[in-house]
Amino acid sequence: MNYLTLSLTLIFVVIPLILSKTLKLGMEKDTIIAAVRSIIQLLAVGYVLQFVFESESMIYILLMIILMITAATHNAQRKGASIKGIIWKLVATFVFIEALTQGILLGLNITPATAQYIIPISGMVIGNSMVLSILFLNRFTGELNNQEEQTELILSLGGTPKQAVYRQLITSIKASTIPTIESQKTIGLVQLPGMMSGQIIAGADPVQAVMFQLLILFLLLTTAVVTSILLGYLSYPTLFNDRMQFLDNHLENDN
Repeated sequence: MNYLTLSLTLIFVVIPLILSKTLKLGMEKDTIIAAVRSIIQLLAVGYVLQFVFESESMIYILLMIILMITAATHNAQRKGASIKGIIWKLVATFVFIEALTQGILLGLNITPATAQYIIPISGMVIGNSMVLSILFLNRFTGELNNQEEQTELILSLGGTPKQAVYRQLITSIKASTIPTIESQKTIGLVQLPGMMSGQIIAGADPVQAVMFQLLILFLLLTTAVVTSILLGYLSYPTLFNDRMQFLDNHLENDN
């Protein structure tokens, strides 16, 4: 694909613009901003990755991963702003999941230790972890608000902080991981994943494309479960003071 054929794909931006204008949906501005930002950001990233791939420097690879974690933390922390120390909790979660997945992949020689493999896989893992963090934090703070009286009752009866929020914690973990698990049940039947489709379009052997896609699916499954559990167990203790009292005022302004 060249820039000429790429420009022709803008018709897929024009169509929603026309529909929005015709039906007075008021989405024209956001659609244009989204299209322009995606073009600038992706082209910029493309040239940066081209440079990093050619250099094969581990320093540049680490810098790219740090940039991903920083951006993911900045985006996700807004949903958990009411939780004390949410920024370092998110950083710890993203660093752990990145170290876990890359440690297994590189340690078992599943993928080569090159920028071509490390950066794209890291992007998918950290990006998915960010989305799961947002889903978890949104559900967890909502559950805590809705079950505040129950939490206070358990504490007043001598329950521990973990016992007081255990149901909300488990419910939030399950709710945030369900989309990942459910989507994998119908993968290949309802949809062909983006990575697999891209490889096939690029001329790769379909069986090889499937194998790489399965690798990513299994990675994302681990990412979903570990992210929700780790972030949940890092977050709930800071909702209580030293006397095991629930700091419900921290949740009032969330969302």
